[in-house]
Amino acid sequence: MNPATDFALDDYRMTDLLPHTGAMVLLERVVSFDADRLSAALTVRGDGLLFGDEREVPAWVAIEYMAQAIGAFVGLQAKLAGQPIRLGFLLGSRLFESNVATLPVGCSLTVAIEKIVHDEQLGVFDCRVSGDNIEIGAKLNVYQPRFDQPLTDE
Repeated sequence: MNPATDFALDDYRMTDLLPHTGAMVLLERVVSFDADRLSAALTVRGDGLLFGDEREVPAWVAIEYMAQAIGAFVGLQAKLAGQPIRLGFLLGSRLFESNVATLPVGCSLTVAIEKIVHDEQLGVFDCRVSGDNIEIGAKLNVYQPRFDQPLTDE
């Protein structure tokens, strides 16, 4: 078996791919993945974790959805290469555009990210969040430092 080609996306939970735990894991599942892009699905939650309430959350929360999709992309690459999951940081976003001010709780969204530039530590990704009458886009700059010890719960 070649782990780089013989895998099913259903084999991986989001907590297997992200250095997040509990309520901070906002994505539900990876829908598609290849060498340059990833698509993930989520349902907007009304738990107030990111400044929302039981009815809606601000549209800028989509930046965290995008960042987690990038984390899942890098995490899936690491898993397939037999490497540990490493912590990453959002450096900033550019060209954020949204056709809505808020996201209704309970709506289903798809997050699509595409690599523009990515090396071992720095990356730039074109990101889109979409759902019923929702279109949000941005370019995200990310950084993944090198640590001597991998991030683990063990």
